[in-house]
Amino acid sequence: MSKAPIVLAVDTPDLSTAIEWVKATQESVSVFKLGLEFFLTFGSDGVKAIKDVTDSDIFLDLKLHDIPHTVSGATKAVAHLAPKFLTVHASGGAAMIKAAVDAVPSTHITGVTILTSLSESDVTQIGYAANALTSAVGLATLATSAGAGAIVCSPLEIAAIRSAVGANPIIITPGVRPADSTKSDDQVRTMTPRDAIQAGATLVVIGRPITQSWSQGAEAMRDRAAQIAADLL
Repeated sequence: MSKAPIVLAVDTPDLSTAIEWVKATQESVSVFKLGLEFFLTFGSDGVKAIKDVTDSDIFLDLKLHDIPHTVSGATKAVAHLAPKFLTVHASGGAAMIKAAVDAVPSTHITGVTILTSLSESDVTQIGYAANALTSAVGLATLATSAGAGAIVCSPLEIAAIRSAVGANPIIITPGVRPADSTKSDDQVRTMTPRDAIQAGATLVVIGRPITQSWSQGAEAMRDRAAQIAADLL
């Protein structure tokens, strides 16, 4: 089977388990997402350990957000890991995003718009003047104008962002749940993977709907990843 446009969220505090997850799913999964907790726990060596067992791409989800000089330095500090994607908060502004882009031109600096865990009331409470959709479109436009090669957004904002930024930027969408999933976990604004791709997403981030199968063993997790992948190919 060809690899599907799936980003697997490798969210586990155990490095050996993370490696086994990657081994079990790499035939179906295009990208493995290593988040802030993973990086703070295992560091560069942990990322290298994952890269050593797969030819799939790495999504380093650090969500950098600081002054441009600091973000540039932080980006350079992980450049040797050669992640395909590295996230920054688009709300950090154009100068910050450009600093990251200039620091690692071979990596897709990826602008995070509005977190999928936030509801409309949360967005208002934080202080955004517009609703989640309008705010996300504005942040995506800002990020791509500053050189970001990819955007992270809720499934509900995909179509509007795709219309605003055009065909070239990569749109990566968390907050997707297979139709047979019964839990939304900490994601508020969700959609099925197939619907997200049809709306204009390039890649969809999936975590627990696949990784929870690990309790039944590697073969069960491999089969679950292949099942979800088949629906997208």
